[in-house]
Amino acid sequence: MQTLAGKVAIVTGASRGVGKGIALGLGEAGATVYVTGRTIEEGKSASGWPGTIGQTATEVTQLGGNGIAVPCDHRNEGEIEQLFQRVLNEQGRLDALVNNAWAGYERMEHDGQFTWLNRFWQQPLWRWDAMFQSGVRGTYVAGQCAARQMVKQRSGLIVNISYWAAQKYMNNVSYGTAKAAVDRMGIYMAHELREHNVAAVVLYPGLVRTESVMKSSEYFDLSNSESPQFIGRAVAGLLRDSNIMDKSGRILIAASLALEYGFTDIDGKQPRPLTLETS
Repeated sequence: MQTLAGKVAIVTGASRGVGKGIALGLGEAGATVYVTGRTIEEGKSASGWPGTIGQTATEVTQLGGNGIAVPCDHRNEGEIEQLFQRVLNEQGRLDALVNNAWAGYERMEHDGQFTWLNRFWQQPLWRWDAMFQSGVRGTYVAGQCAARQMVKQRSGLIVNISYWAAQKYMNNVSYGTAKAAVDRMGIYMAHELREHNVAAVVLYPGLVRTESVMKSSEYFDLSNSESPQFIGRAVAGLLRDSNIMDKSGRILIAASLALEYGFTDIDGKQPRPLTLETS
C-alpha cells in the first residue's frame, strides 16, 4: 500500500485503547503521529488502565512511523491550542486530525454497583460534564485549530471517532447524546470545509478489543471483534484516498472501509461490518 511518509497526524486520547490503535495504524504506514493524552506516567491514568502517551509514541516509531508524545488535557482550550502550535512549528503542516479523546468512563463502580447502567436521573452529573467537556467541546476546539491550517493548505482530513450509541439507545443517555453531538459536528464541519477541499468524516469502530473490553471478555462475543489497530488501518486508508472528498460528511464503518480498501485486521481476519440492527 502507498506509504504515508511525510504525512503529519494528530491522534487525541491515544495512551491506550482505540486512540492508541489509530496511532499505531498510522505509524505502520510511515506517518508522523503526534500522540496526545493525559497519561504520562504508568499507573497514573484517571481510569486506572495501563498505558502512556510515551509508550504509544515509542511503538509508533518501532512500527516505522515517527511517534511524538505531547501531554494534552482536551478539556483545556489553552493546552489544545499549544499542541497545534507546536505541531505547526515543528512540521509546518497538518494532514490529519483524529478526534478520539473521551472522558466519563471513570468510576464505573460505586458501592459495588456498575453505575454505567443507572437511569439518567440516577447518573452523576460529572459524567455528563466529562463527556461534553472532553469529547464534544474538546473535539470542537481541536477541529477549529486543525481547520485553520487545513484551509490554508487546501487539504486535510478530520476524523471524529464515534459509535452506534449516537443512533441507537445503548444503556446510557449521556453517552448517546454526546456521541450524537460528535456525529452532527463532523457532518456540519464537512459542509463548511468542502469549498476549501478539506474533508471531515465520522468513523464507527465495531466491538474493539480494548483493555476494558478484554478485562470483561467473558461478557462479550468476541468472534467478530476488532483490534484497536484495525481502526488505525481504516484511518490510514482514508488518508491515502485520493477521492476522500467523496466521503466527506459521511458516517463510515471501519470494517466496511477494510473491504473497500483491501486490508485485514492484524490477525489476518476480516471483521464483518456492523449495521444499526446488529450493533
